[in-house]
Amino acid sequence: MIKMVVFDMAGTVIDENNAVYKTLLESLHDEGYHITLEQVLADGAGKEKFQAIKDILLKHANTDDKALLDRIFQNFKSKLRKTYDTMEIRPQPGAEELFKELNRRGIYVVLNTGYDLNTAQSILRKVGWEEGRQIDAVVTASDVVNNRPAPDMIDHAKKKLGLGPSDEVVKVGDSAIDIEEGKTANCRLSIGITTGAHSSDQLRAAKPDYIVDSLMEILPLIEKG
Repeated sequence: MIKMVVFDMAGTVIDENNAVYKTLLESLHDEGYHITLEQVLADGAGKEKFQAIKDILLKHANTDDKALLDRIFQNFKSKLRKTYDTMEIRPQPGAEELFKELNRRGIYVVLNTGYDLNTAQSILRKVGWEEGRQIDAVVTASDVVNNRPAPDMIDHAKKKLGLGPSDEVVKVGDSAIDIEEGKTANCRLSIGITTGAHSSDQLRAAKPDYIVDSLMEILPLIEKG
């Protein structure tokens, strides 16, 4: 029986038009690296953001200079705070309806993210979501030692909500690394959704159990198990 569904945040249940990756791209351009948004999405989506910057630069500029990475990361965080302060952020269509239906069925709703805690909380404030109301728990990159695709965030959520190792979990995300996370955490289902960073083909490469185009398509999949 499914006890918990873990949703990635941006691109999956939050519609912010890839603002985080566009901001990350600006921060790379500020240092003179002519990297495309497609490359940022392909190599950075879903990851803890310092790690995303590191992986992108290592692949496309053959550098992992620590001082450079720190500078870009700090610039990115500053830009992202300003972006999120001014832009409109809204729930993805069907998100709140799905949360209510899962809660009605006694299934925990958890959000997890490669953002740090402060960024995640600022997003939740803008959409009016709180732990104990629309959602049951939030787990961020700040809460664990090992980030995606390691299972730490999902394991942390299970402990936080008092679930045991054998309790069944579903992971939903818009990037291949979300799918990989679900698999390393031995989730009952790992579901890709096309509302965010990665295309169907990119998601399919991670071998999800299902790929959907909207959140409400997830409910019958959970019912089937």
